[in-house]
Amino acid sequence: MNEKLVPVGWLRTVVIDANSPAVLANFWKAVLGVEIIENEDDWIRLGPDSGGACMAFEPAPAGSVPTGFRTRADIEVEDMEIARQRIEELGGRFVEAIHARPGESHYRMADPEGNEFTVVLPDPPEAAKLLYGPSGRPH
Repeated sequence: MNEKLVPVGWLRTVVIDANSPAVLANFWKAVLGVEIIENEDDWIRLGPDSGGACMAFEPAPAGSVPTGFRTRADIEVEDMEIARQRIEELGGRFVEAIHARPGESHYRMADPEGNEFTVVLPDPPEAAKLLYGPSGRPH
């Protein structure tokens, strides 16, 4: 099995839909020993930990279980349409288009068992520099 695997994208952030995003962000900030690098009304992102992974927190969707714990991975890609096509070819499915901040869209996808994840384009250069330093890319 020497088949070369071509990635669709790379894991950028694990996002938690939280009942209290600020409380969870502060908890995980302390656990991981990182700083909060983005803090908006509807989005809090921590800087990468020593392994390069990030966590983010946003309000849980209306109607979700109040004590539930929903997570999803953000997969960064260069082209959302190509990524969607490849994911569907691999057995995943499109769930919905998400329109976040003005001019920013993502695709909510699901794996063959229904576990959801989000396909996102790269962060704007200034946000990427906050995450990864001057290069704007993971180490």
